[in-house]
Formats: sequence, C-alpha cells, structure tokens
Amino acid sequence: MSEPYIVEIWGQPAGFVLKEGNAFRFHALARPFFALDGTQFTTPGHARLAAARLRPRPLAERTLH
Repeated sequence: MSEPYIVEIWGQPAGFVLKEGNAFRFHALARPFFALDGTQFTTPGHARLAAARLRPRPLAERTLH
C-alpha cells in the first residue's frame, strides 16, 4: 500500500490521495470537497487543483491592486 498524500487548500485539510494502480484516488475530509470523494486523478497535483477550484482563496488573503 502506498503512503497517503495530504491535500491542503489554503492551509486547511481537504483530503488525501492514495495511489491505486496508475492513478491517485481522492478521499475527502471536509466540505465542500466531498464532491470529489472517490475521484481518480493522474497526479496528486491534479487532485489539489480540483480541490482548490471548490474553495476560492479567502477574501482576507486576496491582494487588491
């Protein structure tokens, strides 16, 4: 069994991925990431990008130009 890869979005745990064959399966830990639970990705980075799309950067951390 492979080691889990923790996925954090803006410093908060979203879930983890485990390698299954040639893919990485996402296991959600919190809302709104349950929408991705069980989804397979080609890399852990792709799982993180998909999770980041579900939770935009907090307004307080956005920079204004």
